[in-house]
Amino acid sequence: MELSTQVAWLFLLAIPIACIAWTVTHEEVFREPREYCLNRCNNAKTLAGRKFFYLFTCEYCFSHYVTIIMLFITNYKLLFTDWRGYLIAGFALVFVANVYMSLFALARVDLKKVRLEAENEEGKK
Repeated sequence: MELSTQVAWLFLLAIPIACIAWTVTHEEVFREPREYCLNRCNNAKTLAGRKFFYLFTCEYCFSHYVTIIMLFITNYKLLFTDWRGYLIAGFALVFVANVYMSLFALARVDLKKVRLEAENEEGKK
């Protein structure tokens, strides 16, 4: 695969990774399982138990596991055609997916701020 195609795949494949990781770790549809995991990561008796349940509450951590699944499904490799290609692709995908999630979080904060300011202005009228 040409490098330009690999880079295009990198930026495109990071989109569903970011979407899945964000949805599981932030959105209302997964609130109850996330609250359970948060409770377990704070109250588990073993270090392994706390760390296992933490994975479902942190978008950065969870994106690693989503990336592994996506690499398995797509067989995507970056720069090399052997195991090194998987390794580089995995970390590159996690990086790009987390940039996407950070940009999305900033956009949501800005949108929420604009909405609250508009509601505040309406309340004054």
